[in-house]
Amino acid sequence: MTLREGFVEELYADLVVIGSGPAGQKGAIQAAKLGKSVIIVDKDPHPGGASLNSGTIPSKSLREAILDLTDFYERSFYGQNRTIREISINDLNYRLNIVLDEQRKMLLRQFEKNHIRLIHGTARFQDKNHVVVLDESQRASCRITADYFLIATGSKPRNPTNVPFDNDKILDSTRLLSIDHVPKTLLVLGGGIIGAEYASFFAALGTEVTVIDKRDHLLPLLDTEIGMHLQKALTAIGLKVVGNKEPESIRRVNDHVEVTFKDGGKMQAEMLLYALGREARVDKMQIENVGIAVDKSGYIPVNALFQTVVPNIYAAGDVIGGPALASTSMEQGRLAARHAFGAQTHHFPSFYPIGIYTIPEISSCGYTENQLKELGFRYEIGRAYYYEIARNQIVGNDPGMFKILFHAETLEILGIHIIGRAATEVIHIGQVAMSFNARIDYFIDQVFNYPTYAEGYRIAALNGFNKVKHKK
Repeated sequence: MTLREGFVEELYADLVVIGSGPAGQKGAIQAAKLGKSVIIVDKDPHPGGASLNSGTIPSKSLREAILDLTDFYERSFYGQNRTIREISINDLNYRLNIVLDEQRKMLLRQFEKNHIRLIHGTARFQDKNHVVVLDESQRASCRITADYFLIATGSKPRNPTNVPFDNDKILDSTRLLSIDHVPKTLLVLGGGIIGAEYASFFAALGTEVTVIDKRDHLLPLLDTEIGMHLQKALTAIGLKVVGNKEPESIRRVNDHVEVTFKDGGKMQAEMLLYALGREARVDKMQIENVGIAVDKSGYIPVNALFQTVVPNIYAAGDVIGGPALASTSMEQGRLAARHAFGAQTHHFPSFYPIGIYTIPEISSCGYTENQLKELGFRYEIGRAYYYEIARNQIVGNDPGMFKILFHAETLEILGIHIIGRAATEVIHIGQVAMSFNARIDYFIDQVFNYPTYAEGYRIAALNGFNKVKHKK
C-alpha cells in the first residue's frame, strides 16, 4: 500500500498493541505503568477481544445464569425429577448483557486511566516499525510508528469451508450466542473444553444433548479419575456422549441438522454446535511484510520471552497457541511488555491452574496420575469426596471430589485435581501450597473455616497421609 503524505493521520507510540483481549489489555496497561505511550488497535466495535465478547465472559455468565434460573442446586433437596423451570433466551441474554456492559465500561475506564488510546480498525504491517490502520471501508485512517509491537489478536473458531454454517441451526461458539430460543435437541461435535462446557449448560436447561467426538471420552487432558467423575455427573443430568465417531458431512434438512459419519451412521438434532478447535486470528495483518509466518498449526511462533522472529515484535495469548487461557494470556502480555522495555521480568511459569467450567466445574494444578506413572514417581493419593463436606450438603449436594497426588516418600504435593462446585476458586489454596513445595501434612496442620469447601484439602490430606508410613 502506498500512502501519500497528508492523506492519513501520522501517530507515534512506544508500543502498539494489536488486539484488546486479555493479553493485549495487560500488555498495554503494563507498558503504560512503565511510563510508555501506548496505542491499542482493535477491529471489533467493542473492546475486550473474543474473551469478553464471545468467549470466556459470555460462556461463564450464561453458565451462572442457567444455574441460578433453573434452581439447579435446589434439585438435590427436592429430587432430580423436579420439573426444570423453562428458561427463555431473553432471560439469559438479560443477565449476559448486564455483565458485558459492565465489563466493557470497566475496560474503557482502565484504558482512560492509563492514557491508552484505543483505535478501531484493522492493523496492517508495512515494516517492523509501521502499521497502517484501515477503517470498515478498508480505507487507511492512520499510520502508526512504534518502537515495539504486541500482536494479541487471539483466536477464532476453526470453521471448515465444507460446513454450511448459518445463524440458527449450524453454529460455532460465536454464533451460538445469537440463537433466538433454547433448542429441544442439540448435537455437539467436539468433546474439548468449549464443546463440553456448552453441552453441560444446555443439558442443565433440559435440552437433549449428545456430544460426539473421535475419542472415546471427553476432555482427555484431565486426570483419568476426574474424567470418569465428570462423565458420570454429566450422564446424571441427561447428557449423552458418543465416542469414536468422525463426521463425514453436515447438512441442514428442513428444520433439523443431519450429520453423516464416516462409519455410515447418521444423527439428527434441532441445532448443532461445531466445536472442533480454534485457530489464530492473523488474517489481514500482512505479517508476511515483516517476515513473520505462522507454524504448521497456524500459530505465531515466539521464544520464551514472547518475541517473534522480529525482535521488536512480540506476540502473546491465543495467537501463539496453548495453553490459550484468559489467565495465562494476561500474564504473557504483561511479561512481553516488561521485557520489551527492560523491566525486571521472568520466564512464563510452567506451573498454573486450569479451570474448566462444565457442570460440575473442574480445576487442576500440577501432574496428573498418568503423568506421574510415565515419569516413574512413587506417589500416593489423598481423596475427599464432596458428600463428606458439610458445606456441600448445606448449599445443595453436588457430586465432586478433591484428589491430591503426593510423593510417597518426601510427601511433597505433586498435583491437585478438584471436580465440583467452587473448584476453580479453591484450587488456588493448593496452587500456593505447591509453589512453596509444601508437603501433604501442611494441610493437616492448618485450621480451615468450617463449613467450607476448602476443608476438603484437610480431609484429602488426612486420607492420603494415613496410607503412608509416616508418623506425626
